Amino acid sequence: MAQIIDGKAIAAGLYAEMAAKVEEYGNTYGRRPGLYVIIVGEDPASQVYVRNKEIAAKKVGMVSEVIRMPESTTQQELLDVIAKLNADNTVDGILVQLPVPKHIDKDAVIAAVDPHKDVDGFFGMKGGFTVKKGYVAPCTPRACIHLIKTTGTEIEGKHALVVGRGELVGKPVATLLLNENATVTIAHSRTRNLKEIALTADIIIAAVGRAHLITGDMVKPGAVVIDVGINRGEDGKLCGDVDFAAAADRAGYITPVPGGVGPMTIAMLIQNTLDCYLARVNK
Repeated sequence: MAQIIDGKAIAAGLYAEMAAKVEEYGNTYGRRPGLYVIIVGEDPASQVYVRNKEIAAKKVGMVSEVIRMPESTTQQELLDVIAKLNADNTVDGILVQLPVPKHIDKDAVIAAVDPHKDVDGFFGMKGGFTVKKGYVAPCTPRACIHLIKTTGTEIEGKHALVVGRGELVGKPVATLLLNENATVTIAHSRTRNLKEIALTADIIIAAVGRAHLITGDMVKPGAVVIDVGINRGEDGKLCGDVDFAAAADRAGYITPVPGGVGPMTIAMLIQNTLDCYLARVNK
């Protein structure tokens, strides 16, 4: 039976460590890190995500502010707010909660954020096969790598299978695994013989958004299974891309849904903010 990778508990430990660092750095540099989140509109899921991010930032003692803008906000109005935050030396992290309303160009908004304050990590891995020096990696991919390492698993030399080739998780997490010297396979909707490929993987990261795509008989005994998916099962309950009960009988380590990658993604956002802050105050 697999050992459960408890994302909540691991995140709690990180928050305690970061709180101590924020206190220390605040005394050393005369100010604490500042995270500013912009949300446009009233999307219910986005409201929950933003509230959780604000709570996490304040938990570690960071300066945190949520800028709420109405659905009718124009693209230029949003860009003006971003420009103001870019120019503010007390702002270390800027995050624009996605999705934005359809009349706003998401790519233009992302591009407007100062790369040195881009705590989402979009710029850090754009157009390359490594994290650009001085920038941070995307939060969820970074969370996946951190969770694997907490198991004591040596990533170098292992075969890692990433199921999903999305821009937000699949491709960047594959890059981070390559940076750790894993042998990486990316599977997607056109992949043939997924089961056969999965059975050779020492590490599986499922990030495709399809409930229970990874079944127990696809998991190599002892493998590390990281489930990024968040879906609603037929019973209405949250579930991942992995059939948890069946996979747990074969895996060595596995993340639950909820309580696995999700809490760690927010913890990595706070870590990214701290990293951006340190890069700026140490210039």
